[in-house]
Parts: sequence; structure tokens; C-alpha cells
Amino acid sequence: MTLVSPKTLDPSLVGTRLRFGPAASSLRRSFQRFSLGLPAVLAFALLWEIAPRAGWINALFFPPLSRVLSALGEMIADGTIAEHIGISLQRAALGFLLAVVVAVPLGLVMGRYALFERMSDFLVQTLRNTSQFALMPVFILMLGIGEASKIAITFYAAVFFLLVNTIVGVKSVDPLLLKAARSMGTSDWDLFKKVILPSAIPSIVAGARLGVKTSLFSVIAAEMLAAQSGIGFLIQHASLMLETDRMYAGILTLTATGLILNYLLVALEARATRWRSTDANGPA
Repeated sequence: MTLVSPKTLDPSLVGTRLRFGPAASSLRRSFQRFSLGLPAVLAFALLWEIAPRAGWINALFFPPLSRVLSALGEMIADGTIAEHIGISLQRAALGFLLAVVVAVPLGLVMGRYALFERMSDFLVQTLRNTSQFALMPVFILMLGIGEASKIAITFYAAVFFLLVNTIVGVKSVDPLLLKAARSMGTSDWDLFKKVILPSAIPSIVAGARLGVKTSLFSVIAAEMLAAQSGIGFLIQHASLMLETDRMYAGILTLTATGLILNYLLVALEARATRWRSTDANGPA
């Protein structure tokens, strides 16, 4: 067997190994956490199947899991689930994107200029502490029961998470970076673009993670109140018709969608903050 000296290794291969090491380690940790939580999920699923069949709970209101999964399979096959969840995600995405367009620039300005923040903070705090669910009738009265009111509700639900986190991110910028940039004659625009915004991105992404979930929850509530489509409408309609297997199928779909979005946003947040650990540990 031929032994290869470390000196003869291709440096690019060594760099590749080092570069992919942390990613593989993170994937392994995620799998371990999933494996540890799997028995509890399986036990819950087993209890869900047994309890209605054993008569511990009324099967009309809480059907066995197998019936729910069968209804879910039928709804996937005929396109019902894809249609309704697609509409809900589209509404939530539009409201969230509008929140990003408004909240991030406003948060950058409020975080950077103390006078402007003091002038606008009371209004922001007042609106922020008014529940979007309490304002649903207002949005419906003003904008009707069409798409505009649902998008407005999702916008309102997300905008303050993004705004507050953007302000916090701007205020957490290292003052030495600002002084160094100023000493080199950096303009306000370049300061925002090259120093403040990159430093605030991890905080903005953390706010986006909360905003996306809240947008989805809000649009579901709006669809339950006044809609003819969307996963919220599907759940509410099935409940009223006592089609509880379809109702729980819609709830499972919503749960799965929320989990997928959550893990995607966690990965995005980890990617956005990766430079911090790189700076702390030195160049990779």
C-alpha cells in the first residue's frame, strides 16, 4: 500500500476539506436533534391513532390519524392542497415583501438618526402594540374582503418585527467601524451601504424569521374570517361541514409548511451570521 505524505496533497483539496467540515458537522448535529425528537413524535402519532379507535375521544371530532392521512392523500392527489396552500403562501409572501420594502429602509434611518427615532418612536410603539387580529375588521371594512385586506394584514403582522430588528441591528454596529469609515471620508450613503447594512443583516434576518411566521399565521386567520380560498378557508369550511378528517389534513399541511419555512429561515440566519464566527475564529 502506498502512503501519501501530507506534503504531496493538493492544497485545493485540503482547503475543500476544511471548508466543508463545518457544514457537515452542522448537518450531523441537525440529524441528531431530529433523531432524539423522533420517538416523541411517533408516540404522539400512535396515541392519535389509538385514542379515537378505543373510544377515549369522539372519533367524529378527532378522527384517527390514518383517516386524516388518507384524506390528506386524496386532497394532494386532486390538487386541493396545492391550490389552497399556494394561495395562502402567495398572500403571505406579498405582505411580507411589502413589509421588507417599508421596514428595512425606515429601520436604517431610525437606527442611525436619534432625533428621527425620538420623533417617530411613540407612533411606532403605539401601532406595534395594536394586534393585527383586532384590526382585521378595520382592514376588511376599508379594503373589502378581496386580496387587498389579506395582504394588508400580513404586511401589518410582519412590518414591526423587521423594523425593530433593523433598528437594533443598526445600533449594534461597532462604533470603531463607523469612526474608521468617517476618518476615510466615507459619505453617508456609502456608510449605509458598506458598513451599517452589512453589520445589521444578521439582526434583520432574525426579524424576517419572525415576520414570515407571523405573516403566515395572520393570513390563515384572515382566510378563516373572510375568504373563498386559501388553507385557512379550507380548514374553516371543513370544520363547519364536520369534515374533520379534511380539517385535520389542512392543519397538518399548515404545520408542515410552517416547519419547512422555519428550517429554511434558520439556515438563512446561520448563513447570514456565519461571518461573525469566521471573524471570531480567524480566516477559514
